[in-house]
Order: sequence, then structure tokens, then C-alpha cells
Amino acid sequence: MNFKNIFLGAMALSMVSGVALAGALDEPTNMAPFFTDSSMKTMKPEADFKAAWASMPKDKQDMMMKECQDAAMSKPHAEFCANLMALGGANK
Repeated sequence: MNFKNIFLGAMALSMVSGVALAGALDEPTNMAPFFTDSSMKTMKPEADFKAAWASMPKDKQDMMMKECQDAAMSKPHAEFCANLMALGGANK
């Protein structure tokens, strides 16, 4: 019985922590509007980047800005976050 509880607890913890690691910057549907290709390697020019940002819902903008301000979360998305910070996060 005790082994079963430990196993279920470990499974629940791994599932919860796995969800916590994935953020707005890791969601392809959030990031796709900012890139020219499906592999998301080439970002759109500044004007198109700004337009994609302006068309995004405020709650998604807030999540993305928050993650870009977190050093650990933003590291894999450094170039994207630099462009986002250059906009000041404002909906222009």
C-alpha cells in the first residue's frame, strides 16, 4: 500500500512539474506569428514583429513579457525576448 502511494505521488509531481516547465514562449501557436518559417528559426522584420505583437491578446502578451523577464525562461528565446523588450512590451 505504501509503495503505491509513493508511486502515485511521484507520478502526480512529475506531471505537475512538467506542465510548469512549459510556458507561453514554448507554445508554437504563440510564437508562430513572429517567425517567417515553420521551424521558427527566422524572425519577421521589425514592422511585422510589432504588428504580430499588437494583434496578440493582452493576457498572452503579459505571459510572454513575464517569461522574457525571467532569465531562466528567456534564455532559450534570447533573440525573441530582445526584440520584445525593444518594443517595451507596449501594444502599439
